[in-house]
Amino acid sequence: MLIEFEGEVWRWSARTDSWFFTALPPELSADIREIPRPHRGFGSVRVHARIGGSSWTTSIFPDSSREAYVLPLKKSVRDAESLGDGDIAVVSLEVLDA
Repeated sequence: MLIEFEGEVWRWSARTDSWFFTALPPELSADIREIPRPHRGFGSVRVHARIGGSSWTTSIFPDSSREAYVLPLKKSVRDAESLGDGDIAVVSLEVLDA
């Protein structure tokens, strides 16, 4: 499954260090939840992500407060793509757990 979306970059306030994420739209998250896949820790789903010229393999995680999956954004990706808190990221995801 390949998906594309735009999402705002935000800092996770539960940690004092700098963890940044973007949330998938709720309707795309619902589509991903419907895919049969093996159970993984914390409800994670393995994905290959691309933003601009940066690509990496990671996992998305369910966030009940947003009713969506969230994608962690590594510092190296944020730096390479000049993304900061409040910026909009254009994301392509390939779901690997399918």
